[in-house]
Order: sequence, then structure tokens, then C-alpha cells
Amino acid sequence: MTATSQAPARSAVHPATAARFVLFAALGLNLLFVWYSFFTSDTPEKNTLITIGKFIGLHLALVMIFQLVLISRLPWLDRRLGMDRLTTMHRWVGFTIFWTLLAHMTFIVLGFARLDGNSPPVQVISLAGSFPVLLGMIAFLIIGLVAVTSARYARRRLSYEAWHAIHFLLYLVIVLALIHQLFEVTTFTASSWSRRYWFLLWTLALAALVAGRVVIPVWRNARHQFRVAAVVPESDDVVSVHVTGKHLDKLPARAGQFMLWRFPGHNPWWQVNPWSLSAAPTGTSLRLTAKAVGKTSAGLRDLAVGSRVFIEGPYGALTGLQRTRPASLLIAGGIGITPVRALLEDLSGPVTVLYRVPSMRNAVLFSELEQLARMREATLHVLPGRTGEGNTPFAPANLQALVPDITGRDIYICGPEAMTVAVLKALNELGVPRNQIHAERFRLAG
Repeated sequence: MTATSQAPARSAVHPATAARFVLFAALGLNLLFVWYSFFTSDTPEKNTLITIGKFIGLHLALVMIFQLVLISRLPWLDRRLGMDRLTTMHRWVGFTIFWTLLAHMTFIVLGFARLDGNSPPVQVISLAGSFPVLLGMIAFLIIGLVAVTSARYARRRLSYEAWHAIHFLLYLVIVLALIHQLFEVTTFTASSWSRRYWFLLWTLALAALVAGRVVIPVWRNARHQFRVAAVVPESDDVVSVHVTGKHLDKLPARAGQFMLWRFPGHNPWWQVNPWSLSAAPTGTSLRLTAKAVGKTSAGLRDLAVGSRVFIEGPYGALTGLQRTRPASLLIAGGIGITPVRALLEDLSGPVTVLYRVPSMRNAVLFSELEQLARMREATLHVLPGRTGEGNTPFAPANLQALVPDITGRDIYICGPEAMTVAVLKALNELGVPRNQIHAERFRLAG
């Protein structure tokens, strides 16, 4: 079968584009409101430096609220943008918060130093005697610690659990920021409508955070009561876990998505693993397939049937919702085949699968892929070997040879970071439109 260039019937606006528009339109409208409230406020200011510092402080509060929305894991946003894109945005907004807070404090300190005739170090000590200012300073130190540990050099040397524990201190920053704002008599509290505006904005952001991170996961687990139904070794170092529960047909899970899995009694509560669904949800069961690369995944084959499972999600935008073309190309590397195998089961239209593995014995779920490919009349290419001179299947020319109509397909990618980067670079060189490229990179926001 030959793919055409006609898009399937669906919304003219790409889901990711719609989500970004909603996010940044809301941010822009609130920014205009902040400017209006500041420039129409009749609160007297002491000098220009303090005025600039307070103006920056209003932007700081707005950016912190925006950050809460990004890490809230709201299903509508996650299904359209994916947690990897949200996490990238969260990272940049986090550094923006740090530098904005630094600028806010610098102008406030310099402004009061000029007003009081003190040196900046003496003024810092003086301002620390004010309760709301002291809270702001503590918040700055915490944000600085998080920023340092989030730098790539430090992040690579910290375990996820240690990094996440440090990040947890940001919830304390939210409390400190709220108290600081309540005691700060400026445009936050200069008028009744200003107070109502900021109160509503913080309330909505905190409600989104609590709903996405607490209420929805707890409610779904109470409703569905997930349990291990079967444990199936796929090879010496790969195992599949089948999970069942109640009313799974009501769980909004799609092929290509992943979940955060906890197995109480098998691993500590704070340890969580982002494993993809390795089969399309059936309405009665879910399946994950994991490679033994750590203590938790290596021990999955010892799970007892009937064990409780706690699941957060589903998450991820590597789904059919992102489609813009009738034909698809699925590219997987290693254990990244799991969401691709689920997508092969789910997507309609012409499908080609490229599966990169070190050797054929590393081809996880290969027999299932072959059977699905035959049933779907899909094309399956297994690409064994180590990448090197003479073996570069994801070079632009080689991709074009394997899939001649590649620019007319939606392309789904999941695999090791190096492979994903290489494929994305090749697709860019081939001129594949960005809205046809969908990659899952398993970055967790917050």
C-alpha cells in the first residue's frame, strides 16, 4: 500500500499547537493584567530601584503560578504535549524563576540600601529582620539549591530519588511565596480587585496541582483497584506484567502511553518507574514490559499474582491523537519497542516499523511484532548491529531508502536518547515537517 499526502479527517489545529496556544494565551492575558494593575496602582514607591524590584516581583509571582500548571500533570495538557515537552518547559521556567527572583532581590536590596544609606551587605542583614523578606530569602536559597542540582552536570550524578527529594522542597517555596505575597503591601494587596485577582489565580493553580498530582491518581486507583494478573518472562532479562482491575474500560489509556508504576511490598513507596504499555489497552487488562536494568525492574519476575499495583497516569502524547497523515512510520530502539508495539496494534492505515537492536536475540517481543505486522499488512524491518562505520540505518539516505515516502508520514520514535537524537537530526535534514514527528523521551516534570 502507498501512503498519500492527505491528512485524515480531524481538527485543523494540531493538539500540541492547541495546548501551547492555550498555555501562552493565558499567560499573556495575565501578563497584561499584571501590567495594568501595576501602572494604575496609586501605592507610593520610595525610589526607582524599589519600584523596578516590585515590578519584577509581580512577574515572578506570575511565572511561579505558570510553573505550577506545568507540573500539575493535568490530563488535557499531558495528552497533547506529553510529559517530555512539559518537562522541558518546566526546566526553562525553573531557571527563569531563579534569575527573576535574583533580579527582584537585587533591585530591592539596592533600592533600600540607597534609601537607608547602607552598603548592600548591611542592607541584606537589615531586610532579613523583616519576616516577609526573610521568607523570600529562604525561598531564594531553596530555589538556588534546586537550580544547581538541576544543572546537567549535577543531574547526571544524582539518583532520581535524591533529585526528586530536593525538588520536593519547592512545595515549601510555594508556601513561603504565598506568605510573602500576603504580607507585601504593594499591587498584590493595594485594592480589593487586585487581592481577588491574585487569590483566584493562586487558587486555580494550586487546585490544578492538587487535582493532577493527588486527587486524580488516588481516585483512579480507588476506582480501578489494580492487581497483578500474570507475570510472563519474555527472555532472560525481559519480563511482562499483566495488570487487571475494575472498570478498566473507563480508564482513559491509549496505545503509546506510559504510566508511573508502584508495586507496594516489592519496592519502597518513593521508588517509581515510568514503563510504557506494551500492548494496546483492552478494557480489561494492561501490560507493561520491562528490561532488567535496575533492582526494581529485575525483580518484577518475582511479583506475586494478586499483588496490589498503584498506578499514576496514563501519561504521554505518543498516541494516535497526534496523527496528521494516513500513513505512519514507527521507529524503536531496544526496549523502546514497547509503546511502538502497542501503536502497531492501534494505528490504522499503512504502517512501517523500524526496530533497531544490537542483535536478533535482543529483539524483544519479536514474535508478537511479526504476527501483528502480518495481521495489519504492515512492513517490519529489524535493523541489527552496532552503529558505526558502514552500519548507520538512521542516516538520512538510509532512512529515505527504507521508507521512500517518509516525508508524507507521521513518525513515532521511542528508544535510547542517542538514537532518538540521531533520528530527529536525520528527519530534519530530510525535511519532514515538525508536526509529523512524535518522540517520547520519558522526562518527568516535577
